[in-house]
Amino acid sequence: MTDLPRKAVTRTAKLAALPLGFAGRSAWGLGKRLGGYSADLVGHELQQRTAEQLFKVLGELKGGAMKFGQALSVFESALPDEMAGPYRATLTKLQEAAPPLPARTVHAVLEERLGPDWRELFEEFDDRPAAAASIGQVHRAVWHDGRDVAVKVQYPGAGEALISDLAQLSRFARLLGPLIPGMDIKPLITELHDRVTEELDYALEAQAQRTYAEGYADSPDVLVPGVVHQADEVLVTEWMDGTPLAEVIAEGAQEERDRAGQLLTRFLFSGTARTGLLHADPHPGNFRLVTDGHEDPERWRLGVMDFGTVDRLPDGLPPIIGTALRMTLDGEAEAVYELLREEGFVKETIDLDPEMVRDYLLPIIEPADAEEFTFSRDWMRKQAARIADPRSPAHQLGRQLNLPPAYLLIHRVTLSTFGVLCQLGATVRMREELESWLPGFGLTDPELMPEEAETPQESSA
Repeated sequence: MTDLPRKAVTRTAKLAALPLGFAGRSAWGLGKRLGGYSADLVGHELQQRTAEQLFKVLGELKGGAMKFGQALSVFESALPDEMAGPYRATLTKLQEAAPPLPARTVHAVLEERLGPDWRELFEEFDDRPAAAASIGQVHRAVWHDGRDVAVKVQYPGAGEALISDLAQLSRFARLLGPLIPGMDIKPLITELHDRVTEELDYALEAQAQRTYAEGYADSPDVLVPGVVHQADEVLVTEWMDGTPLAEVIAEGAQEERDRAGQLLTRFLFSGTARTGLLHADPHPGNFRLVTDGHEDPERWRLGVMDFGTVDRLPDGLPPIIGTALRMTLDGEAEAVYELLREEGFVKETIDLDPEMVRDYLLPIIEPADAEEFTFSRDWMRKQAARIADPRSPAHQLGRQLNLPPAYLLIHRVTLSTFGVLCQLGATVRMREELESWLPGFGLTDPELMPEEAETPQESSA
């Protein structure tokens, strides 16, 4: 394998070739149609070729390019049905693996960061990576005290690659927009760029992971590996077995899908209550379904990894979210509208019909209104199409709403989690989780909440 492409010229050339490739394939498609091929057949081939080139380049480059691809991959459920097939396989590949670094490069990083005697820290060290992602890869090893551990090694030059890739991607965000209807790509790239520094800092990640491990130490539902050792560009944590969520999505039984979906929902809404942090990278590669040998699905746990991207919310999720959600479901359109206006979701210079605002919100919050809700790609596609169609009232109204910066990451994490739930096809009791964990929606008095619930802790991260 080759080293991570780091030279700006090389990386820029690869990324800059993508929009040229889009244009070339469009011309190729036009020629095919003039030659008598059907539009549907040509369109399918174009989509497949575009997907293969785009995600091959993103996967090879790792860095910000792959990080963008992983963030995008959770939204494949929103793709129109005729596009979903060609894109799905190439998108989901980015959730679990990337081309690994050669052993000599890994050894050089470990010697520089852990010292020339780094091998003495381990009883065993597997040179073959167990997983490779956007800015680092993971090796399985045995720590000197006998514990099985995961050794996360950051790619040399990862910071430079991240910044270069995201800057380049932002230049042709408009061309990437059609990949996911109804989604504005540029803010996603901007947000990823803003969090580059945090994700590269393994000391911050170790602090966040320790906070999560402590917050879920007594949980029967969520497993967070403990931190064993941390140094610049190297993070050693306890090893965690389990089935990657990408495998559950691809071939899992329905009971696995449902349990994973329920636990993922629980983690989304309980995380800030237990830790004061919001895990902000919810793509399937960061989760495992851990059975611990039990046959009863109620005893299975959700294993969570990669705490490089978190939002710090020491007071938990803003109560307005739960309050507005509950009032919307209860039909209090006027009260919801005034609350949204006060919080800046509706600007002072804009007047909207409160009932139309409620009608806009109801379909996407449908999972919170039912005792059980089955997430599906069809449901997600309908939501995306409703908002993306310029002729629809929902599209026109959505353009007049505003998303305050403080809610941007919460919004993206929630939508990403919904995307994963749709990939799972999971049946989830979401209202149950909201009533237990979301301030303002249900029981907000700590003495009345379920025994495992706690008020937000002050984060050490």
